[in-house]
Amino acid sequence: MGNIVAIVGRPNVGKSTLFNRIIQKREAIVDPTCGVTRDRHYGKGEWNGKEFTLIDTGGYVEGSEDVFQKEIDKQVALAIEEADTIIFMVDVSEGVTGMDTEVAQLLRRANKPVFLAVNKADNGDRVQTAIEFYAMGYETLYPVSAINGSGTGELLDALVAAFPDTPADPDDGLPRFAVVGRPNAGKSSLINALIGKERYIVTDVAGTTRDSIDTVYNRFGFDFKLVDTAGIRRKSKVKEDIEFYSVMRSIRTIENADVCLLVVDATRGFDGQVQNIFWLAHRNHKGVVVLVNKWDLVQKDTHTTKMFEQDIRSKMEPFTDVPIVFVSVHQKQRILKALEIALSVHQNRSRRIPTRKLNDTMLPIIEHYPPPATKGKHIKIKFCTQLPTAHPQFAFFCNLPQYLKDPYRRFLENKLREVFDFNGVPITIYFRKK
Repeated sequence: MGNIVAIVGRPNVGKSTLFNRIIQKREAIVDPTCGVTRDRHYGKGEWNGKEFTLIDTGGYVEGSEDVFQKEIDKQVALAIEEADTIIFMVDVSEGVTGMDTEVAQLLRRANKPVFLAVNKADNGDRVQTAIEFYAMGYETLYPVSAINGSGTGELLDALVAAFPDTPADPDDGLPRFAVVGRPNAGKSSLINALIGKERYIVTDVAGTTRDSIDTVYNRFGFDFKLVDTAGIRRKSKVKEDIEFYSVMRSIRTIENADVCLLVVDATRGFDGQVQNIFWLAHRNHKGVVVLVNKWDLVQKDTHTTKMFEQDIRSKMEPFTDVPIVFVSVHQKQRILKALEIALSVHQNRSRRIPTRKLNDTMLPIIEHYPPPATKGKHIKIKFCTQLPTAHPQFAFFCNLPQYLKDPYRRFLENKLREVFDFNGVPITIYFRKK
């Protein structure tokens, strides 16, 4: 289970700058996924070998001054509720403000580890000035400069050192399927239809599910764990932060799963929020099955299904090798089919290809379509192997890895998908020096 870290604070103290600094270190080096629109609000961070999900609450607060305070309180409250650890950011050049004090009071009730980052402390005088923030009652403060990075190492050292040591999960080897999607798409109804008893209270009010519940499912010859998304929002939550809430909650559920069943409301389509959740699953290397629910409510002619599917795939590019199943939870149509597909996606995600077979298959393809020469230099790929990780990752060893570009990476990925079945599973390809 990953740790979730939220950066909170009043507007314009540099939350997004710090956020970008922390995730880019990783995204730039480790995440070679091309075409993934990096959402500006959450990303993966890694420090001293520990991974975490970072959330920037700042990107959500928009609007006039008077709306600000209300929104900030809401975002901070939400981040406090969902995050394991909090970075509380203030600005040394403006000193302690009333808004800082209010955020501090909210954080005090949270009873979670809080790290006070005093931003814009980019010279000796300002580091000295930072001392006044001790008045807020924190034992330690971290003077940082989000722009040039000074002090951020010490902050991250302390942050990851405070992560709890997660005990090894006595994993019973059962695949974990998460049901995710935006509010009111039919997630709880799907789980009820599967379990066959009303264990989730299903109402028409969006977001009545509150906690993530695991259910062991063993009927009709299936055996797996169902993880329901903790309630993507509460009734009290208003429209503006529904997206934020949805994503916050999905992060936790997705990190806990092997395969995500992404429930899409056919009457609403594959909209921005659903795409966010889709990319979140992709970025966490989870298997994905898209379930288009409420298909019985859509006016159809002979081409409707095909057109709808094409529209979804165009929005998934470049990761389009994903199964799409049209279901009606209400009428119990094609639900078991969806489970069969989810199980096969789980098998694809666990697939191990022997090195010899991989080389016998891929090297002739590479010889036939070698990487384009760059700056007059010819790139030769000599050997490839699958890395021993929980999801499919491949290393291709060559003389000049730095010259291999994304189009060729995509070409290799497509060939791997053609030959070996990786339907529904993100693949990562690394180029390494032999």
